[in-house]
Amino acid sequence: MNSNLKQMEYRQASAARSGLLFMKNIPGIAYGDQVIITDHANNQRHGQVVQTSDDVIMVQVIEGTEDMDLERTWVRFLDQPFEVALSTDVLGRIFNGMGQPKDDRPPIVSMIKQNVNGHAVNPAARAYPKEFIQTGITAIDGLNSLVRGQKLPIFSGSGLPHNRILAQIVRQAKLLDEESNFAIVFAAMGVSYSDALFFRNNFEQDGVLSNVVMFINQADDPTLERLLLPRTALTTAEYLAFEENRHVLVLLSDMTNYAEALREVSTAKGDVPARKGYPGYLYSDLAGIYERAGRIKNRHGSITMIPVVTMPSDDITHPIPDLTGYITEGQIVLSRELYAQNIYPPINISPSLSRLMKDGVGKNDTRDDHLRLANQLYASYAKALEVRNLASIIGADDLPEADQDYLKFAQEFEQQYINQEENQPRSIFESLNIAWALLSLLPASALSRVSETDIAKYYHQQKTDAVKED
Repeated sequence: MNSNLKQMEYRQASAARSGLLFMKNIPGIAYGDQVIITDHANNQRHGQVVQTSDDVIMVQVIEGTEDMDLERTWVRFLDQPFEVALSTDVLGRIFNGMGQPKDDRPPIVSMIKQNVNGHAVNPAARAYPKEFIQTGITAIDGLNSLVRGQKLPIFSGSGLPHNRILAQIVRQAKLLDEESNFAIVFAAMGVSYSDALFFRNNFEQDGVLSNVVMFINQADDPTLERLLLPRTALTTAEYLAFEENRHVLVLLSDMTNYAEALREVSTAKGDVPARKGYPGYLYSDLAGIYERAGRIKNRHGSITMIPVVTMPSDDITHPIPDLTGYITEGQIVLSRELYAQNIYPPINISPSLSRLMKDGVGKNDTRDDHLRLANQLYASYAKALEVRNLASIIGADDLPEADQDYLKFAQEFEQQYINQEENQPRSIFESLNIAWALLSLLPASALSRVSETDIAKYYHQQKTDAVKED
């Protein structure tokens, strides 16, 4: 490309609509280049090249194209992609999707700048995810354990408390064998003002903001900035993890808002729509974000990711949760029914799954009986739900005594195991002991997923304790 090109300003804007600016007859422009637009009022707007051809360059303008006088609009191509300045000074700061401060403090000054359009971790360089991460939430730690380097999404619905769960994880997440907590990169896309304020106040009041980098894009902020934000956040996470050797926990909320923004931009560009109007490249676009998490061989740092997906109409087969499920390693599903019963966190155990749990729990990570105990809890709760459905048809009083035990187990499992105080984190060992106390409500002969050694070691003692409490 001509080295003087980025020093030149052009006035060949031929049209502007839906936030897109169309330029003609400008050679040598690359896809993804950053653009500065000076409008007729001498105000600067930012843009990005989103489509190129021999005849037309299409620029997505972050601040929109409203009230733009094309005859008096000057466009300068910077010959570089969007970059973010990086240093450890980002911790404790709040930025927008372009990495500009939103906390009334000076911009980050650093010689280190990185292209926000990073790449997925090379599969050949990946180290397998391992090491149990304790979130302090029993339903996650005990049954759907999070592992360092994993991508474990939360599938939620409108009005469900996923924001409270994310804030709780930020406060509590840690590795069992390390004193230092995770560095947190928190990325919020298309959130309301009240939600943005909730996160900020929550992190400040709990004293964790100094260890958190926040990227906030509110519902009334520009659409293109919403598309940049997760990439800016992940570029920051990669710096903290692989240059500063920190364990980084990335929380993305809400990927549905991100996908809606992607659909809006693709429609304006004229891309061919696929399922429910989303572009056909939705899968590869989401994968380009999710696959930037993980561990790299011979590197101490790591990136663990928890994206939130609010399912439209609570439909888990909707394209966004559906494609997310293909790319990530499991899901935590929230239940509207449990939430209506005032159970917090309302995690629906049956469809929830952590595919990497087996690689982060057990004798050398948590406790020897952990995985067997989790399998037994799943089996017993599934059986209890079958009994509950039967009781709704014929009545609980007509059930045999063995089924009555399962009904009691289901109730206590939801009230004591899933349900817990929001500000009282449980260690994994507390969660395991509660599980054994609940399994002791069932006859030992019904516990086929745990070993006889497990039963001899934990079952009788926990049953004695439970009887004493009654």
